[in-house]
Amino acid sequence: MARDELTRARTMIGARIAELEARMPRLAPRAISERMDAIRSLAAAHGLAALEGLADYGAHHALMPGHRRATRECLSHMGEALVSDRASDRESILAALALRLH
Repeated sequence: MARDELTRARTMIGARIAELEARMPRLAPRAISERMDAIRSLAAAHGLAALEGLADYGAHHALMPGHRRATRECLSHMGEALVSDRASDRESILAALALRLH
C-alpha cells in the first residue's frame, strides 16, 4: 500500500513540475518560488529527499537575479530527483546543478 501512495505522490508532483515548466516563462519570480516551495513540501511529506533539496534550491533562487536560468536548470534535473529513492542522491543532483550554473 505504501508503494501505491508513493507512486500517486510522484504522479501528482510530476504534474506540478510539468505545469511549472509550461507556465514558467509567464510567471513572476514570486509565483515560481511559491510553486517550487509547494513541490518541496510535497516531496518532504513523501520522503523524496533529492527532490525536496532541488525544489528548495529552486524556490530560493527564483527570487534572485538570473532566476530564469536557475529555474530552467532546476527543472531539467527534476525528473531524476523525482524517481530517486536514495537521500544521498540529493547532494549529487545539487552538485550537478551547481556545475551547470557556474
